[in-house]
Amino acid sequence: MFRIVFSSLLCLIELGCAKGPPPLPYYNTPDFMPLFVNHPTAVAKQVWHHIADFEATNQYGQKITMDNLKGKVHIANFMFTRCTSICPTMTNHLKVLAEAYKNETRFSMLSFSVTPWMDSIPTLRSFAESYSIKAKNWHLLTGEKSEIYRLARRSYFAEKDLGFTKDSTEFLHTEHVVLVDPQLRLRGVYNATLKPDILQLHRDVAQLLDEK
Repeated sequence: MFRIVFSSLLCLIELGCAKGPPPLPYYNTPDFMPLFVNHPTAVAKQVWHHIADFEATNQYGQKITMDNLKGKVHIANFMFTRCTSICPTMTNHLKVLAEAYKNETRFSMLSFSVTPWMDSIPTLRSFAESYSIKAKNWHLLTGEKSEIYRLARRSYFAEKDLGFTKDSTEFLHTEHVVLVDPQLRLRGVYNATLKPDILQLHRDVAQLLDEK
């Protein structure tokens, strides 16, 4: 809500309400304080946070690294196949997004397992089949627990402030899905259990894909 109100003010004050939505904000810190900058020089100077390198394996047994994401818009969330609380709702909501962008080569979806010791490649493949997940750009990922937890908390700020100082000994469970631009910069955080947030995410993905 803060972002929407602030964006509207930015449109009125700086952009004169030009056609099209105002630029999406950037985020450098786990409190997700929005940074509204638009000029490339200002972005280069003020936006310093980027998603760190990682390596994980998807439900097809393929290695996924940062090389697979450079130049693409992507989203990331954190789940586990045995979750019976928020994960089914999150997955069903994200299926709508996956269907809309299943043929978009400039877009990827990453769902990292927070119980990788239980979520093997066959388990993830079975999970995908149970939800009829067919989009080839939706990667259900397993890997080293410590790397996934560090990536979630230090790069994606998945639990916001609550998780930033935690390590892999404390269980990770969050409804957040994070939007990342082609330069691996954070551009949005959404509650994946809420339909309005998923609709906003859909619009923001489209906007980033059109962003110059």
